[in-house]
Amino acid sequence: MARTRGAELASLFAGCKPLTTNITNGNASSKHVLGEHTMKTNEQLQRDVMEALKWEPLLGASMNATDIGVAARSGVITLTGSVDTYPKKLAAERATKNVAGVKAVAEEIDVHIDGTNRRNDTEIAEAAVNALRWCNTVPDDRIKVSVENGWLKLEGEVEWDFQKTEARREVEDLTGVKGVTNLISLKPQVKPAEIKDKIRRAFERSATVDSSHIAIDVNGSIVTLRGPVRSWAEREDAENAAWAAPGVAQVRDELRIEALEEVY
Repeated sequence: MARTRGAELASLFAGCKPLTTNITNGNASSKHVLGEHTMKTNEQLQRDVMEALKWEPLLGASMNATDIGVAARSGVITLTGSVDTYPKKLAAERATKNVAGVKAVAEEIDVHIDGTNRRNDTEIAEAAVNALRWCNTVPDDRIKVSVENGWLKLEGEVEWDFQKTEARREVEDLTGVKGVTNLISLKPQVKPAEIKDKIRRAFERSATVDSSHIAIDVNGSIVTLRGPVRSWAEREDAENAAWAAPGVAQVRDELRIEALEEVY
C-alpha cells in the first residue's frame, strides 16, 4: 500500500538521534540536549495545531470543524480537507509551521472555489499581468504568466530574491487562483566576495536566530545552511536572512528542527 507524504516524512524524522552540545559560560559549563525531554505527544501536537488554525484570522471565523483535518506523527503534521480560497490554504500551512514541535508539514488541502469567486483562466491571467504591472518592486517585463485550470505559473529572470517573492505575493491573493508555481529564476548582477560574513552578521543581529548552532557554506552564489534550530520560525528566519544577502542565487536549507533544553 502506498504511504502518504506525512507517513514518509514521519519515518525520516523518527530515525534522528538527539544532538548534545557543551556550551561554556565563564567558568561554568552546561550541557544542552537537543531533541530529548521536550518532545510533544502526537495528541498534544495535533491539539496545538488545531488551536493555531482556529486562532488564524483568515481561518478562525469561517472554518468549520470538518474543513481541515490534522494528523500528527513524530513531529510531522498532515493537513487534509478543503478551503474556498488559495490564501486560506497558505494561511493554514503558515500557522502550522509556527507551532512549536512541528518538524515538517505534509500539506494536502484542496482549493474548491465557489461560483461567486470562480474565474476562467483568461481572466486570471489578465488579473495577474495587471497586478505585476502595478507593483513597483517587480520587473514585470521579465516575467511571463500562464494559467491552467486555475493554477498560475510564473516564469522569467530577476536579480533579487525579494523580487521573486513579491511577484508571487502579488498574484496569490487574486480571485479564482487555486495555486501558484513560482519558476522565476535568479540571475544576480552583484556577487560580493564576503557573502558568508554578511549572512553571519545578519544572524547575529537577529532576535530569533541562534547563530552559534548554524554552519554557513558558500560555493559561488549558492549558500548551504546546516545545523539544529529550535523552531520552524527560526529556520525560516535563517533562510530569509541568507536570501537577503546580495549575490545569493540559491539557498540550500539543511537545518534540523530539534527541541533545545538546558540540563545542569
